Parts: sequence; C-alpha cells; structure tokens
Amino acid sequence: MVHTFAALAISLAVGLLIGLERGWEQRDEEEGHRVAGIRTFMLIGLLGGITALLAAQYGAIILGFGILGVALISSTAYFVTTQSSHQYGITSQAAFMATYALGAVAASGHPEAAAAAAVVIAIVLGLKEELHDWLHRLDRNELTAALQLLMISIVVLPLLPNREFGPFDAINPYRIWWFVVLIAGISFVGHFAIRIAGPGRGIVLTGVLGGLASSTALTLNFARFGRGRPAAHSLLAIGIVLATGTVFLRVAAYVNVLNPDLGRRLLLPLISLALLSCAIAVLAWWSERGKLVPPTLQPSKPFQLRVALQFGLILALITLLSAAARRFFGEAGIYGLAVIAGLSGVDAITLSLIYMAEGSLSNAIAAKAVLLAAASNSIMKAVLVVILCGGSLAWRIALYAAALLSVTAIWIWLLPQV
Repeated sequence: MVHTFAALAISLAVGLLIGLERGWEQRDEEEGHRVAGIRTFMLIGLLGGITALLAAQYGAIILGFGILGVALISSTAYFVTTQSSHQYGITSQAAFMATYALGAVAASGHPEAAAAAAVVIAIVLGLKEELHDWLHRLDRNELTAALQLLMISIVVLPLLPNREFGPFDAINPYRIWWFVVLIAGISFVGHFAIRIAGPGRGIVLTGVLGGLASSTALTLNFARFGRGRPAAHSLLAIGIVLATGTVFLRVAAYVNVLNPDLGRRLLLPLISLALLSCAIAVLAWWSERGKLVPPTLQPSKPFQLRVALQFGLILALITLLSAAARRFFGEAGIYGLAVIAGLSGVDAITLSLIYMAEGSLSNAIAAKAVLLAAASNSIMKAVLVVILCGGSLAWRIALYAAALLSVTAIWIWLLPQV
C-alpha cells in the first residue's frame, strides 16, 4: 500500500514539475485560453501512474488505451488552438504525452528514472530561447563537426573489435579508437569554450582555452603573429606558457581517469609543471601589465574527420613502435620513442603508454616516458617559435622550456623505479 501511494505521488510530482514550466511559459495568456496548465499536467502525470498500476493487475492493454486517450485529447487541443492562433508548434503536446509516459514509468517501478527524465524535460523546455539562440549562432562547420563526432563515438566505436591484432599483439582497434574519441572530444569542448568566452577576452582565457583545444596550434598562431611585432612578444609568451601549462593539467586528468595507478605517479609531476607554468605567466604578466592589448585567438574548425583518422593512424603506429622498441631495446627503446613521438604531440604517446601500462609495461617506465614526451614537446614549441618568430619571444620561450626541462629531470630522478 505504501509503495502504491509513493508511486502515485511521484507520478503527480512529475506532472507538477513539467506543468510548472509550461504554466510559467503561458502565464501571460488569458484564463481559459491555455490548452494545458499546471493542474492539467499534474492530472496527466497521475493518470499515467494510475493506468500503469491497473495495467500491472489487468494487462498492458489498459496502458495502451490510456496512451490512445491522451493522444486523442492532445490532438484535439492542437487542432482547436491552431485554428484560432495559426501557431503550429507541438512542444506542449509532446510535453503532454511525455508527462503521461513518465507518470506510468514512475508507477512501474522506476521512480528515479522518471524523476530524472522530468527534470531534463523541464530544463529543455525552459531553455527555449537559449537553445534557439545557440542554433542561430552555430555555423555549418560546427554542426558537421558535431555530427561527425557523434558518428565516430556512437556508430563506429561499438563496431570495432575489442581484442589485440597485428605484430606483438599491439593493436586493439576498440581501445585506439576510444582514445581518438577522447582527444577529439576534448578539442571539441575547447573550441566551443573559446566560442562561448569569446576570442578577445584576454591573454589568460586565450592561453588556457587554446591549450585545451591545441597548444601547438596556439603556439604556431602566436609565433606567426609575433613576427615583426616585438612589442607583443611578452604577452604572446604568456599565452604560450599558459597553453602549455593547460596541457599538463589535461594530460593529468585523462591519465588519472584511464589508468589511476599511473595517474597517481604522474599527478604531482604534472601538477608541479602546470604550477610552474602558471607562476611564470603570473610573474610575466605582473611585469608587463597594462602595456599592450593582447592578441586574439580565432577558433578553427572544432573537429575534422580527416584529422581524427590521422591521429588514429599515428596512435596505432606509435603503439606498434612502442611494443617493438620495448621488445628489441628494452627501457631505452621506450624512452627514445617517447622523446621522438613527443616532438609532434603529447597525446598520442601518452595514450599509447597508458594502454601498454595496462599490460606488461611497468607504471614506473610509463610515467618517466610520459614526462620525457612532455619535455620533448616543450623543446619543439621553443624551436618552432625560434624558426617562425625569433626575437624576445624566442628567448622567453627557450628559457621557459629550459625551466620545464630542469623540473622534469628532477622528477624523473625522483620517481620510484618500480
């Protein structure tokens, strides 16, 4: 008996929650002109709960008749209102049907799911203007990118075999593609973070958000911008330093999620490198504050399928080479490959080492190799700045890279061997 009353109470509450949003949306309409207000939604939610309880006793056909009845009421209301208002939106009718269904779900033994879904529906209904505004601001490249990201994660990923193939049994298609989806998702979020914050919000946001999207792209962007603009070098250096510091935090985050044991070894080193970057940026900002309006980072395409495929191939190749290097050269082979792979980016080699650490590679070796890759990547950024820009920006980034190398060397020496 208590269970029955609780189920009906949740069914009623589902209707109350959705009805509150619909009632608020239609609050300015005259009494009698609203198709369904808060009371109607509460009754519909309760009706769903009652029919679900009756269906449990007398058969599911009762629930079917209830759905048909609600659909008939909703259709009639839609027809009447469109004749007078000439407005053809069916959002309220869809909410009407959803309220009945969730009331039935709540009384069928899934009250938590019904309550959670009601909250989501109320939020979606309440964000009408924001969602429409976002849709208007979304360009075709971003829409295409979102659809492609959904395709590689929801369609392609489940189809890939989750077992080892190839030489040394080094290639697991599912795991490699899962890493591709992870990195693509991070870059996608970084792109929209720049879009939402606005690319001209200052050097701090530009550096941090640019590091979330792609620190290498930001470094190239700033180095090209700094050519022939020596007055901008100090603030450009701050942006590159912040972007690189963000990379350390990003790597720490996904290593701890994907391999907590390896993450614990790398947490302090990566956090210390990020804090060092932040401290250098703060000191530089304090000494150069007020001297120049910082340059802006224009967001590029959020996601490109071609780039994702290239990253997947690079990751598979690095994984294969890591297994071969370990087989033929032992620890020295892993470290050497980490240095070489780190020249092009930290993500691919780090994810490869995470995968290998789940097998026979020790976390101690993997942790040192990740730090070597991060150090190698910092050197490559300094080289790019020297080649593309030169001047004070080059020596500033070179000094920063030297500081990173010093701290990295200390951590490699301090990390345990096992």
